[in-house]
Order: sequence, then C-alpha cells, then structure tokens
Amino acid sequence: MNITQIARAKNGEITKEMKRVAEREKLTPEFIRDGVAAGTIVIPANIHHKNLDPIGIGRKLYTKVNANIGNSALSSCPKQELEKLAGAVRYGADTVMDLSTGQNITQIRRSIIEASTVPIGTVPVYETLSRINNAMEMTPEIILAVIKEQAEQGVDYITIHAGLLREHVPLAKKRLLRIVSRGGSIIAKWMSVHNKENPFYTHFDEILEICAKHDVTLSLGDGMRPGCLADASDEAQFAELKVLAELVQRSRAAGVQAMVEGPGHIPLDEIEMNMKMERELCDDAPFYILGPVVIDCAPGYDHITSAIGATLGAFHGAAMLCYVTPKEHLGLPNAEDVRNGVIAYKIAAHAADVALKRPNARDRDDAISQARVDFDWEKQFELALDPERARQLREEALNEKTGHHKDEADNRFCTMCGPDFCSMRISKEL
Repeated sequence: MNITQIARAKNGEITKEMKRVAEREKLTPEFIRDGVAAGTIVIPANIHHKNLDPIGIGRKLYTKVNANIGNSALSSCPKQELEKLAGAVRYGADTVMDLSTGQNITQIRRSIIEASTVPIGTVPVYETLSRINNAMEMTPEIILAVIKEQAEQGVDYITIHAGLLREHVPLAKKRLLRIVSRGGSIIAKWMSVHNKENPFYTHFDEILEICAKHDVTLSLGDGMRPGCLADASDEAQFAELKVLAELVQRSRAAGVQAMVEGPGHIPLDEIEMNMKMERELCDDAPFYILGPVVIDCAPGYDHITSAIGATLGAFHGAAMLCYVTPKEHLGLPNAEDVRNGVIAYKIAAHAADVALKRPNARDRDDAISQARVDFDWEKQFELALDPERARQLREEALNEKTGHHKDEADNRFCTMCGPDFCSMRISKEL
C-alpha cells in the first residue's frame, strides 16, 4: 500500500496532512504536495501517532526547531521527561527527539508519543544498545527489531547513521576529536571490531520497508559531524555526506521521506558553503542542522554560540534547527535548560524567516513595535517569544527601587531611561 506522504503526493493526492501544513505555512496545498512529491519537503507523520498536528520541513517553508529530551543512565525519569516535553512545546519546539539512553526507554517513549501533538523522533541505536550487554554484540536483527517496534509505537522520524562506512574510519583518525556522534562512534568501533560494513547501510532496504509500512521519515544522521572547529569541513565529513546523498535517492525511490542531518561545529565563514554543498549533493533534501556551534570556548553559553550559527545556516537553506542548550558539553539538560535552548533557537529561526521574507514572518515584530509606541506592556508580553520571562524582568526592574510603589505612571516609561529621559515620549513631542 502506498500510504506514505511522498507516495501519495507522487500519485497527485493532497492529504489532510498536506492541507494542514499548507494552512500553517500560508501556502497552497498544491505547493506542499509538489514539494513532498519531489522530496524537498517532508511531513513526519507516523500513521500510528493519533494526536499529531502535522508540520512541514523544507527549505522554502518556515524554519523549524527541534528540541532534544531524554534520560541517561545517570539522570532523569519518565515524569521529568514529560515535563521537558511540555516545556519544549510550550516555548515553541516544532518537533521533539527522545534520546533516552537509560532505564524505561520504551515506557518513556510511549508516554511522550501519547502526550505529544508535535512529531517525535528517536535514534534507534540507543535502545538497541540498552538491550545488550556490550555494544559490540549489536546485530542487524536487533537493530531491525527495535526500528520495527518504534515504528509500530508511533515514532514519526528516526535518525540512523547509515552513511558512515568502513572506508571513512581512517579519515576520522586524522581528527582532533575524531567522532563526537554517539551513534557514529559506536558504529565505527563495531565495524573495526567485526571487520564488517555498517549494518545500517547493508540493511538499508529492510529499514526502508519498515519505514514505508508506517510512514516513518528517515533523518539520515551525520556520524562524522565535526565536534570542534579544528575538524570542520574536512574530508571525513564530506565523504559521509556523499553517501547520505545516495541514501536520499534510495529513500525517495522506496516511497520513504528523508531529510539529512548536518554539521555540529563550523566557523561562521564556512556555514554558507556547507549549506549549499548539502543542497547540491542531496538534491535539496531538507537539511536538519545541529547549531552549528561557531566557537568552542564558551561552555555554559553554547545555546548562544550555536544560535548564531543556526541563524546563518537557516538563512542559507537549512530547513530545521536542532537546538543546543546551555548544558551542551557539560551535562544532561533540565527543564530550564530546555526552555533556554528552545527560545534561543526560536530567535534564530525567526530571524532567518524575517530575513528570507517568509509570508507574514515580520507581523509579530511590527505588532510588538506598535505596542511599544503605545506603552502597552501587556501586549508586548503577549507578543514576546517568552512572555513569562519578559514580564518577570519588567517586574524586577520596577521593584529595584526600594519602597517604590507601582502605579499607572510606571507604564509610560521603562526603567532603563526613566520618566525624564524616555526617548519615545520625548520624540513624540517633536
């Protein structure tokens, strides 16, 4: 049965998911259908995810933001992960990936899918490893069983590191940080120990069969993404990208939607080149990028270092941004880290959409500017990306003066300028 969005689009059908995406993007359903048919737009929508509100991911659509959640062997529980999910969606994440590597992975994922209206992604190799005693005991049979179970459970898209081949491993040895992808490093070691090719590559056709049966979108992972500026845009990274381009074409031919994952640490001046190379090699498959992080020396602030790169990446063609939190390189993010990461990336995505002149992208900015002219603080809070934070900081500013009694006059200025030096009030008198 041709049940996938891409197969139905190729047959000329406009699905209800395509109609919903068109409504959200302020574009015609025909435009969305044609993009899905060509593979330049994906709509991650597993047929078993019943309460999903579909989104589209593509270079010509609004820039999307993904938030990663998930437990580890050292931290978190199902309740905390649901709190992270709620926070991520509340602050604007368009998709959420469950990257759990600790206990109760199946239970956590089931709860997340049931609670989520946004697409849910996973990295199946993590659950695969949780079922065996040693990573080197991984087999194709276990990999396929995990992917099948996740597809049946309702996962909308999966990241698989199928483009990292045995011939690429020597290239990684030339690097400063070698392989920073968890999945990529495990697969590279597995290939070296067993002297065999990547099982995700050799069994790619079986993976496609599972994805086609449940309409699971493939996110072709970048196991060779650079983990520091010293390794950026190197031979290993681009060797893998060429394989991912091949896998994009195989996915489309099999009626499976596919997007491509992109680099992690890239200096600012190399971002445009990286975005264009992916577009050319991978036939404009949606590019899903992590950051990129543009400097390596700001641990604790990598939601900022990466949002700078993400803005430029989106402007030059990336379709979805994978957020980075302040805990990047330091630890598992908590709910507040998720909030900070999502907001930083909503800023990056929105800045790119405004610059790219997406339909009505600037309406919110113009509206909040008018609210500032009117000294309408509540309207400003309402239009802010994080209303609670804006309201909190305003309250703190007004309360800094000991014993100050707030009244209506406080609404006619901000505490940076004060009542006597308010530029907007003064300029109104011109």
